[in-house]
Amino acid sequence: MTYKYVSDEPTDERTETLITPSEIPDEFELDEFDSVVDDKPKSGWFAGKRGVFVGMVLGIVLAIIGTRLLAPKSAAPVAKTTTTTKTAAQMSVTLAPVAVTSVARTLEATGTVAAYDMLPVLPQTSGLQIKQVLADEGSTVRVGQILAVLDNSVLQSQLSDAVAKLEAAQAGVQQKRAALAQAQAAVEQARAGVRQAQATVAQNQANLVQAQKSLKRYQQLADQGAIPTQELETRSTTVATAAEAVRAAQANVSNAQASISSAQANVSSAEANINSAIAEVRGSQARLQQIQTQLGQTQVLAPASGAIAERFARVGDISSANQKLFTIIRNSYLELQAKVPEVQLKEISIGAPVIVNSNSDSRIRLQGKVREIAPIVDQQTRQGTVKIDLPASPLLRAGMFLQAGITVEQSQGLTVPAKAVLPQENGKAIVYVLEGENTARARPVEIGATMGGGDLSTAKIEIKSGLKQGDRVIVAGAGYLKDGDKVQAVTINN
Repeated sequence: MTYKYVSDEPTDERTETLITPSEIPDEFELDEFDSVVDDKPKSGWFAGKRGVFVGMVLGIVLAIIGTRLLAPKSAAPVAKTTTTTKTAAQMSVTLAPVAVTSVARTLEATGTVAAYDMLPVLPQTSGLQIKQVLADEGSTVRVGQILAVLDNSVLQSQLSDAVAKLEAAQAGVQQKRAALAQAQAAVEQARAGVRQAQATVAQNQANLVQAQKSLKRYQQLADQGAIPTQELETRSTTVATAAEAVRAAQANVSNAQASISSAQANVSSAEANINSAIAEVRGSQARLQQIQTQLGQTQVLAPASGAIAERFARVGDISSANQKLFTIIRNSYLELQAKVPEVQLKEISIGAPVIVNSNSDSRIRLQGKVREIAPIVDQQTRQGTVKIDLPASPLLRAGMFLQAGITVEQSQGLTVPAKAVLPQENGKAIVYVLEGENTARARPVEIGATMGGGDLSTAKIEIKSGLKQGDRVIVAGAGYLKDGDKVQAVTINN
């Protein structure tokens, strides 16, 4: 806004001057205006409407002067520009050369995290109530660890009964063995009786022979009349008595032999009783072992080490042999089942390194490798499944949706430190290159793969176009520059 100042000189010499607010001195006082107005003549050029107009202009000028005097002081835009230029000129930066590096060409795919080997955990006995649940989803367990406990009160009662029956059967075996010992002793006694009877038979037979010889001699003497007839009769009686003794002794031998047979029969019976008792003991032992096994099965154990993926067991439920209580991810091994179009499957090889990351969690950036390429392609989607081994990580969960960069080729390419690449709002990127000794020049670049993980301090980015080998790019301080700024390079990163 400008104001026109009209002089009060005669009309022929009258001049007009344009006055801007900035040209009015700050020290201009209201009293001066008052004096000027007071000194004006009441008639003449300022008289009438012209005087009113001049007064209005002076009032506006005074209002502008007051506003500027009361407004807070601020730096002029020119001063800001000067400060920025001064800062850029003094910026110290670090440099790195554009280098030729081995660059991995990757095939991008997505997939779902799944268990490498999911094990169902089922109870080994049915009809028992679940008493305790000792593991929950996400818990890490070791092989043989107790996961749940079933009610064993009925089995404990059966165990006590089985123990009592086993002890009774073992006592029966001892009794039968004692009876066998007695029968065997009776056999020995009968054998001794046989031997004694046989000895008596032999003695009696010897006596008979002697008596017969004596009778023969006495018969000859009696025939000669040398002895009385009574003496001969006595010898005859002796022979008859000896013969009867032999017959009696032989009968005793037969009786003793019969006793042996009877005693042996008793031994056989005792042995059979022992065998029966032993069989009863074995049956009791088998029953006891069965109950002990069932008692052991009331503790549901982890079949392998790993992580609990699912828990179905609840206290109070009744166990069933075909009802899962838990599922375990064996050894906590997870895999990414990536879906790849069938036309690209031929580019992937077993063992190829894979970078796995997540769009929903920037912390997930893992190194995996291809373990298997499924032999079947989905007929609907025309995609195959590539199974990728994943390292152990607390960030991973079965069912996650992740991205995978599968390395399919290694080649040589230009790379720069990742910190040197500055993304732009239009989706492209620039790099500042040192031109001459101290001038920063912005170069638009086309970027490729990122190497070295998510750590920007060590990662490198492939440059597909925009730079050449040997160019010096600005790393530290690049984010504060604009094209043409003067810089001072303090170090060079190789």
